[in-house]
Amino acid sequence: MFVFVCAGCDAELTTPLSQVSLPVHARQKYGNGAQLPVLMESGTFAVDPDPWGGPWRMWDEIDPGEAEARGIYAPVYALSDSTPRASVIAPGDIRGTRLIPEKRGGACCGLDGADGPNMACEACDLPVATRVDDCSLWQAVRLSSDAVRRVPVDDIHAAPLSWAELAEKGEKTPPFEPIATWGGRLGSNHYWSWSPQWEAAAGQALAHLLVASQGQPVKVPGGLTTDVFQRTLDALLPAGPPKRRAVLAGPGQPSPDAGVDILLVPVHPQTGQTWTPASPTASAYLVPLPLRVWLWLVSPQPYLPVPASGRIPQDVLRDDPLPPRPNYLFRADRGTFQHTLVRLPAVRSPWLRTILKNLTQGTSTDLF
Repeated sequence: MFVFVCAGCDAELTTPLSQVSLPVHARQKYGNGAQLPVLMESGTFAVDPDPWGGPWRMWDEIDPGEAEARGIYAPVYALSDSTPRASVIAPGDIRGTRLIPEKRGGACCGLDGADGPNMACEACDLPVATRVDDCSLWQAVRLSSDAVRRVPVDDIHAAPLSWAELAEKGEKTPPFEPIATWGGRLGSNHYWSWSPQWEAAAGQALAHLLVASQGQPVKVPGGLTTDVFQRTLDALLPAGPPKRRAVLAGPGQPSPDAGVDILLVPVHPQTGQTWTPASPTASAYLVPLPLRVWLWLVSPQPYLPVPASGRIPQDVLRDDPLPPRPNYLFRADRGTFQHTLVRLPAVRSPWLRTILKNLTQGTSTDLF
C-alpha cells in the first residue's frame, strides 16, 4: 500500500492505495454527452506509461526516430508532450487538494484536463494532478509523476491473486448496460447499449488480431465472440476460406490444439501480465482481453430478472420489459484500436498502414 505525497511539501494527497493494471478503457472517449462512471476502483491506482493531455505536437513536427523511441510506429494526428507515467486514481481517493478554476479546459459538462493539471496542493499551491469528469470521459484523477511521489505505508507485500483464484471469483463485465446521458426532462436519461468496456477491449484485441492474421482470413469462435470480432475481421481482411483460427484459452479451459494459430487470452487485472499456456505453442499469437470480458466470453451469463416489491423510483431503469439488446451491430472502439495498432511494430507493414489510413480518413465508420 502507498500514499502519494506532494513533491513540493510532502503533504499527503491520497488515501492508502494498492497498484493494479491500467484499464484498457482508460483513454476511451465514448458517445456524445454520456455520463461514464469512475475509471478506477476505490483504493487502487494504476500507472499510465504514456503522456496524456496538452501540450500537443502535430505529427509533421515529430521526427520519425523520436516517435519510434516513444513506441509509436505509424502516423497519428498529434502526440502529447506532457509528462508520462501519471498515476491514475478514483476522484474519491484524493485528499489535500483544490481545483484551479482557470484550468477548466474546453469541457462542456465538467473537466477534461485539456489545459494541463487543474488541481493544486492545498498546502503549497503546487499543481499536482488533473481531474477528468467531463461527459463521454471516464472519471479519474491523474497524479503528475513530476509533482508527486509515492510512499509505502506498510511492510506487507501481498502476492497477486493466482489465475485459479481469479477464475473462481468469476467477476464478469456484462456485454450490455444502461448508459446515462445528460439533458432529460426529469434529470438523466438512460439507453441500453453495448458496454463501453467491451468496445474498448475489442478495439485493443482487434489490433492484435489483425497483426496475428498476417493478412490472411481469420475465424473466431462462434456465439458472442463472433458478434464482437468476425464482421470487422471479414471486412478488413481478404475474402476466402479462413486460413488462421483463433480460440479462447486461459485458466480452467482445455489446452488448445496444436494447430491453433491465435489464442484469445485474459490479462491479469493486478499485474497486467498476459496469461500464457503451460506448454506454449511457439507459433500461437496471444491476443489480450480484460479478464472480466474474457470470463463472460468463455462462460456467458444469462440475464435473470430479480423480483422486487413496492414502487420503482422515478430515476431507476425498469426491468419490465426485460432490457433489449442494442439495436445496432457491435462496433469496437476506434480510439483504442488506433492507440494499440500504432504501438505494434508490425504496423509498418503496407497492408496494415492501408487499414490505418482508411480508418483515419473515415472510410471504416460502419465498423468502428
